Order: sequence, then C-alpha cells, then structure tokens
Amino acid sequence: MSDAAQPTAAEVRAAAEAVKTALDRHLAAVERRTGDDDTAVYEAFNALAAAAEAYDELLYDRYDEVTPFEIPGADGNLPPYAGPDEPHALSLLIRRDYAVAEPQRLLAQARRVAELGDDADTAVIAKAGVSPLAALGVLFGEYEPDEIASRHKEFGLEEGDSTLWVTAAEELPEPGEWLDAPFDHADPERIVCRFDVSSVFDEEEDEDEDEDEDQPVEAAARGADA
Repeated sequence: MSDAAQPTAAEVRAAAEAVKTALDRHLAAVERRTGDDDTAVYEAFNALAAAAEAYDELLYDRYDEVTPFEIPGADGNLPPYAGPDEPHALSLLIRRDYAVAEPQRLLAQARRVAELGDDADTAVIAKAGVSPLAALGVLFGEYEPDEIASRHKEFGLEEGDSTLWVTAAEELPEPGEWLDAPFDHADPERIVCRFDVSSVFDEEEDEDEDEDEDQPVEAAARGADA
C-alpha cells in the first residue's frame, strides 16, 4: 500500500476509541440482558466485532501490526427475524456438496440412464460413458436433487456438507429475476429456519465424548444435567 493511501495516525486512534466505546456498550447490554435471545446483546456484539475488525485493519495498514485478540463471528447464528409474520411466499436455498468417489461407477450409471432414455442419442451415450462432465449432466438432468441425495452412493458420489435455508417473502419474485445469482438476494433477517449438515459436527461430538470419557463419572453426570 502506498503512503498516500495509508490511514493517518488520527484515524487509527479514532478506530481504537470506537472499539473502547463498543466494548462498554456490549458490557452494558450484557448486564441488562433479558434472555438468551436478547436483541440488544446481539446488536452490541456485532457492533463490537465490526469496530474491532476496522481497528485491526487500520492498525495493520498504518503500523504493520495486529491486535492480540480476535472476536469470533456469529457462525451458525441468525439475526432476529424481521420478515413478514404471515409469509405469502417461501424460497428454499439449498446447497449440497459431493465428491466423485467412484468415477467408473458414475460413468457406468450415466451411460445406463442415457441408454434408457426415450430419445437415446448414440453420441450422448458414448460421451456419458467416458466423460465425467457429460455423466453428471445426464444424471442431474434425469433425477431430482433429492433423489440424487438419497441415491448418491449408487452414482459413485460421496456426500460433503449441505445446507438448507427457508426464507420468507411477501410475494414471489418476478419470473427470472434471480436465476443468474440465486443466493445473492438472501436476506439473513428473513430466514425462517436453517439446517446444516457437516462431518465437522460429528467430529465435534466425538471430541466431546472423548473428553467426557476422561472425566470422573460425577463430573460427566453434572455436564449431562446442564
């Protein structure tokens, strides 16, 4: 970064003061907490995180230094719902990841599907049997995503992470409005519910179980009651 583009010392100082103010506000919100889902605490947390991030960036740009702490993001947490109380339309945002675990099985299944098609094309059949890209096009063109999910092993695929967001709207968007960027218009405050599936969660549960096994029985029992 050039000297002309660097933040001034005064800007860094102002950012530091903003962190101090945000920290005081966060503590005050926590002290006045009315429940686990207190909106004021959530908003103060986000303000503190934003102020700390801004200070960290300015500090690095000006002095090539970083802060010794990190405020974690709200991973997996959603902001308070601000959508319609009686939604008249819903959008389901779905992402599923797959690894091609058995390429030969994928090619064989795609070739079989292509051969059974009503408009079987010799060129398509041949390509589906040798090209993974063509094979994927055949399979996902023939089956709904939910069926692929339930039969993924049959198609030589291995499941990765997946997520489903249910968002509420006043009315359906105009036809074709979001097709070029389907996830860009997702408003976190309109998410009714969200379901995530990941092997990370299984690993965390295994780690928790291992830690529990290392604890005395009495301590493990208290944890279970908490």
